[in-house]
This record gives sequence, structure tokens and C-alpha cells, in this order.
Amino acid sequence: MHDVASVEVLKLLRDLHAQCVLIQSPEGLRREAEDLAFFLETNGIEAILHGGINYGACDPADTEAKRLGCDALIHLGHSYMTLHLEVPTIFVPAFARVDVVPALEKNLGEIKKLGKRISLVTTAQHIHQLERARAFLEEKGFEVLIGKGDSRVSWPGQILGCNFSSAKVNAEGVLFIGAGYFHPIGVAVAVKKPTLAVNPYSGDAIWMDKEVERLIRKRWAQIAKAMDSRRFGIVISTKKGQLRLAEARRIITLLRKNGREAELVLMDNINYPALEGFSFDAYVVVACPRVPIDDYENWRKPVLTPPEVEILLGLREDYEFDEILGAEREKDEPLGVSLHGIRRPL
Repeated sequence: MHDVASVEVLKLLRDLHAQCVLIQSPEGLRREAEDLAFFLETNGIEAILHGGINYGACDPADTEAKRLGCDALIHLGHSYMTLHLEVPTIFVPAFARVDVVPALEKNLGEIKKLGKRISLVTTAQHIHQLERARAFLEEKGFEVLIGKGDSRVSWPGQILGCNFSSAKVNAEGVLFIGAGYFHPIGVAVAVKKPTLAVNPYSGDAIWMDKEVERLIRKRWAQIAKAMDSRRFGIVISTKKGQLRLAEARRIITLLRKNGREAELVLMDNINYPALEGFSFDAYVVVACPRVPIDDYENWRKPVLTPPEVEILLGLREDYEFDEILGAEREKDEPLGVSLHGIRRPL
């Protein structure tokens, strides 16, 4: 972990008079978590390393920290998310070191196909280079829009796997900077505009239209598979940023009104093998939208998202991506690392 970040975390902890902290990290940042723990221990603060799986900012270990008697939680690798936390929490995002401009320059010809007025989005790993990317594109004649997004995201232009509000601006097309397919596919489905994904690591550029078609075909197959299902398990998560009880109850009401049976099922880490003992014909995951989409092949029963239930029941025709939305962002709200709901730059 960078020395400047460690020193800033130490300062914040001392402001809290913290004597014991829990450090939570994704698997890729275990060494950084160890380094930070050693640094804090040498400065008189007891540090406990959280060894469990972490799925993102929606999955903070604040409850465990409180149970351990810790004075604070340090959440490595993810940006701040508005949540009701049980202990003061410092979110420390991890920024990629790769330069995004060479990949943009290499793919200018493809980017021009989006049109002149484009929406620019990325994930938290590259957000620190977004303004630099915008400046480069504007020099090339583009009008670049960076949407503010809602309160679930930390920075304008940032998208999550469950929230694409930053991409919803009046543009001709969307340019996504980052690796992987899930985020740009979600953007393309959410905004219904041409979407180009530029990978700053490989330099490749991929149009999302065929990827979207492939995804939607698979999802329609799941809907068709669930068409004759009578009993549905509505799975909700205990994870703070994924608990959507009101939405789950809405889906239960819709299913029951349409002659189906439905019951709530509560889980922490959602996985099909743990559900094998139930007799439901199909499941609806009202938690992280990635679970039914990424893992559907591991489910023996059909698994749907809330919008897919509406298609199943004939309440909508067009396919919609399941999003978890927050409130609108306040006009001059500061951005960055959070200390128990107070955002601070790191």
C-alpha cells in the first residue's frame, strides 16, 4: 500500500482515537492489507485482517468489526458507497497504474464511429485518469460528456456492475475504458446506445452490440425455462449494499397476483448448492445483479432478475438490465475516500 495512503489512514484513525481496526480487502490486495496492518501495528494501533471473500463496496465488514470491538473498518480496493454503517469506515480505492491514453489513440478510428458527442465512463480503477482521457478526446474534436451519476457511485463517470447512472446522458454513444465485459454490456443495455469498450491493458477495442445480443439470448432462455414454474424462491442478501427487501416484496406481490407462489429466502453469499434442499421451481435473485447473470450455468433451476420476472408475467416487453440505484447526487458533494459517510480525498 502506498506510503501516502497509509499515513492518511493513520491520521484518520488517530482523529477517531481508534485503538483497534479491522482491515477488509479483496483477494488481489491481500499483500497491501498485510503491509497496512504492519504499518498500523508499528504505530500503536491493533490491526485485524479480514480473510473472507469481499464482493465490493456493497459488502463492508462493519458488522464483524463491531462484533470484534474494533473502533473502525478499513475497506481496501473499492470506492465509497452510501450505506448505514455500524462503525466508522474508511474506503480506500485502488487505482490502476496503466496509462489509458495510448489505447484511446490506437482506437481513434473506432471511437469516431460513436459520433462526435460521446459519454465517457469507467470503473473506479481508472477514474483518476478520466479527466486526462477527456482532454485527449476533446483535442481530437469530440464533445465529451461525463455524467454525475447518483449517490451510489463516488465519482462522475464511474459505473458499477449494478449502476450505470453516470452513462445516462444525452450522447450519441458511450465509450467505456476498462477491462472485462460485464460493465460495458450493462452500460449498453441500460442506455440502449452504441457502446465501445477500450481495454487500456491490451489496447483492444470491442463493440458491445454482439455481446449484448448474446447476453439477452441467454437471459430470454432463462425466462422461457421459468415460464411454467409455479413456486418461486425470492432470494435476498444480508450484504448491506445489496439488501433490497422492498423490491423483493414487490416481486412477491406481482407473482402472487399472477397466480404464482413466492417466498422470501435470505442468504449471505448467494449460491445454488445451498438452496438444493428447497422445492422451488425457479428463483429470483433480488441482490447483486451479477449473480443470476454470471452464475446461471451453476443453477439447476431457472434464476431470474426482477425485470425478467416482469417479462415472464407479460408486464414488460423490452429487456432491461437490473440496476440498484441510489439518490441523485447533491450539487457540490465532495468525492473520494469516506470516513463513516464523510467523503475525503486521499
